[in-house]
Amino acid sequence: RGAARQDPVLGYRVLRVYSHDTAAYTQGLEYVPNRGAFLESTGQWGESQLREVDVDTGKVLRRVPLGREFFGEGCTSMDGKVYQLTWKEKTCLVYDATTFKPLKRLHYQTEGWGVTNDGAHLITSDGTSTVAFRDPETFQVLRSVDVHHVANGEVSPVKNVNELEYVRGEIWANIWHSDLIARISPVDGTVLGWIDLSNINPAGGKPPPGLAGEDVLNGIAWDGARDRLWVTGKTWGKLFEIELTRK
Repeated sequence: RGAARQDPVLGYRVLRVYSHDTAAYTQGLEYVPNRGAFLESTGQWGESQLREVDVDTGKVLRRVPLGREFFGEGCTSMDGKVYQLTWKEKTCLVYDATTFKPLKRLHYQTEGWGVTNDGAHLITSDGTSTVAFRDPETFQVLRSVDVHHVANGEVSPVKNVNELEYVRGEIWANIWHSDLIARISPVDGTVLGWIDLSNINPAGGKPPPGLAGEDVLNGIAWDGARDRLWVTGKTWGKLFEIELTRK
């Protein structure tokens, strides 16, 4: 992992700790400014949901169960719609952002992992090093970048790109089974730096039966108006508001 940790590497300071539902196998997290709430997508067969969650209390305000055939993945809200990926079903579920009423289904050819948006395009990950920019109406890939870091003049791919958040013109990504968030250039996929979240949740969560070790860091939410950043993980009992620090 040392080779991947090119400068700059940012640390963190916890500003506030919030409650988080330990039954939530968090796959996607996004702050929705006009509702003052989180949009959260949870996974697991037969348990996957789309949720609206109160920031201060962690209370689930609304939830839409997915069909048993779907394993929920990332989610994002854009132009009055919510887009929720599914893992192996190659289906994006589209909802009305106000009512959570299902609107339509879009389809793709890869696994679904993370999704965010830049205001014009949906930006998706599939667990590889590829990040795709998609038409929100058709889900067609318009272009893609390969996430990579450069160390000592050598270019190496960054794989396992998972949950995504668009922050100040950068794509921030959880790297599956890692304490690192990658800050990615949307232009060419270069890793601009890393955020090291080691030891943020030392107690861990309570992994579902048969999924020991999957209580990993996953979930980045950003409030651009007030410069607030939150992170959590799968089945974690806590959600953390943090600020970034120089290491």
